[in-house]
This record gives sequence, structure tokens and C-alpha cells, in this order.
Amino acid sequence: MQKTCSNKIRETWEKVIEKILLLSAAAAILVVLLISVFIFAQGWPVIQKYGLAHFLLNMEWKPLADPVQFGIMPMLIGSFMVTLGALIIGVPLGLGCAVFLAEYAPKQVTRIVRPGIELLAGIPSVVYGFWGLVVLVPLIQQHLGGRGMSVLAASIVLAIMVLPTIINISEDSIRAVPKEYKEGSYALGATQWQTIKKVILPAARSGVLTAVVLGMGRAIGETMAVILVAGNATVVPGSILDMVRTLTAHIAIEMGYAAGEHSQALFATGMVLFIVIMILNSLVLLIPKRAGDE
Repeated sequence: MQKTCSNKIRETWEKVIEKILLLSAAAAILVVLLISVFIFAQGWPVIQKYGLAHFLLNMEWKPLADPVQFGIMPMLIGSFMVTLGALIIGVPLGLGCAVFLAEYAPKQVTRIVRPGIELLAGIPSVVYGFWGLVVLVPLIQQHLGGRGMSVLAASIVLAIMVLPTIINISEDSIRAVPKEYKEGSYALGATQWQTIKKVILPAARSGVLTAVVLGMGRAIGETMAVILVAGNATVVPGSILDMVRTLTAHIAIEMGYAAGEHSQALFATGMVLFIVIMILNSLVLLIPKRAGDE
């Protein structure tokens, strides 16, 4: 009798925990939905009034002129330029570090390097931006020309910031490759590098691609560090040494004094950024989870 009562209490407690977890998940989804609805409700009127093509393709951003110009093309190009630059610098470094940690590094070295990488992920973005402003910008100005605040400076800072994402996910994917794959390659006479290049990296490609896409999302969504080193000019940069403004920096810089249609245009910019991030997250879902999956 006592045992039956105990089992009923346990089942009841399990159901209570299940309901609490369900409410937590529902609350999280509801918050995201409410934020999305608010952003779209605020931004849609200005797109409806001036047209989506005008908003996306116009090169002029003059919210205080008469007539006003709400064109975010310079910021779109700026965002993709600094993100592409960050990936060109960060992906080879991150992937190389992941391969070293997973395949070559002794355990003692891994124990030292891994906390350092995790520390990189915990440093606030404003610290990266301040470092870039004090160290990187003067270096570029002295040795390469221009004003220092540039696409190159923003790309380097973002490349450092995406390294933890790329390294950690890529290393986990490489370590998850079955040992039989490596043993089979060695049995056929392949060297360690040939095994890494021909067997391990292809087998871990889904995790590596996921790391790159998530790193891209991290780079395109960064704000504070980019504001400090990019120069924030609302023009299309002609070279990597020119100043640039990204979508996130654009919203952060102008939202403090924006009102009326100007404010709505910034929310519409947030809509565009929201859709870009959604597309990137959808790409992660499309990546095959295991080697050989279609």
C-alpha cells in the first residue's frame, strides 16, 4: 500500500515537471514571436509607403532630408563585406586549430589551449572593439593607409570573435568521426595528413559547415565591436581600407535620436536583419547531419 502511494506521488511529480518544462518552452517561443511581431509591425509601414525595392536598393540614406531617402543598400553591402572578410580570415585559422587540437596536439597542450579558446568566447564584444580601435586601427593607418577604421579592421576583429564558434564545433565534429574510418585509412597505407584530408574532414563536413554558418551568423549580428572600428560611413566602400557601416551598427547608432518614419525605417532595417539571420539558421538545418546523408 505504501509502495503504491509512493509510485503515485512520483508519477504526479513527473507530470508536474513535464508541465513546467512545457510552459518554459512555450514562454520562450512566445517571447520570440512577440518580438518578431513588434518589429514587423513597426517596420512594415515605411516599406509599404516607399516600396521594398526602394528600401533595399536605394544607395541614399538621408532620414532628415526633404524628401527623405531610406535606402539601406550601403549597409547591406557593408554587412556582407565585413562578414565575408571575417570568414576568409577566421575559417582557415579556426579549422586549422580544430584539426590540430583533435588530431595532433598532446593532451597537455589541449588542456592549455582549450580554456584559452573558451575565454575568447567570454570576452565582451566591446573589449574586442576597444582593442581594435587602440591597436589595429593605428596599425592599418600607418602601414596600409586610409583612416584605419575600415572593412579590414572590422573583418579582423570579427574573425577573432568567430574563432571560438568555429573551433569548438569543428573539433567536436572531427572527434566524432568513427575510429574505424581512420583505422581503415591507415591500414591502406595512408599517412596521417592524407587520412585527415581524405577521410576525417569529408566525414566531419556537416559539423564544419555548421560551424561556418553559425560563425557567419555571429559575425553579421555583431554590433558594438564593429561600431568602434568600422568608421560607420553610410557609403558603399570602394576597397577594404574604406569606412563602412553594417546593419546592426546602423540601428544602434541612429535609434537613440530617431522618431516617426526615421524610427520605422530602423525597425524595417531590423526586419531585413531578422530575415537574413533566419535564412542562415535555415541553412544549418539543411546541412546533412552525418557523412553520407543526402
